[in-house]
Amino acid sequence: MRTTATPPVDALEKVLGELPLPWVVTVDDLKLALLALLVHAPEQWPTGPLCRADRTAYPCLLHRWARRVLHSRGLPDELVDGLAERDGRLVGVPDGRS
Repeated sequence: MRTTATPPVDALEKVLGELPLPWVVTVDDLKLALLALLVHAPEQWPTGPLCRADRTAYPCLLHRWARRVLHSRGLPDELVDGLAERDGRLVGVPDGRS
């Protein structure tokens, strides 16, 4: 029986668990994480927030991976949330070079 305390898990998560972080996070990894953060954004549905890209429970597997990659480079939650709101423009991000 599912309650509101246990988040729904899709079939992919049952098999994979959490996606591993790269050993060394490169600029390309950061770009990919930023893209995943923007594509896998929440969308409101009558059943609650779902991932815009794959319609699984938000935050989905790729959105969580993207946040972990960005956090591994020292970006706090406030800055990651700000990136999503600014459509991924890296202005003001350390080593963002924009």
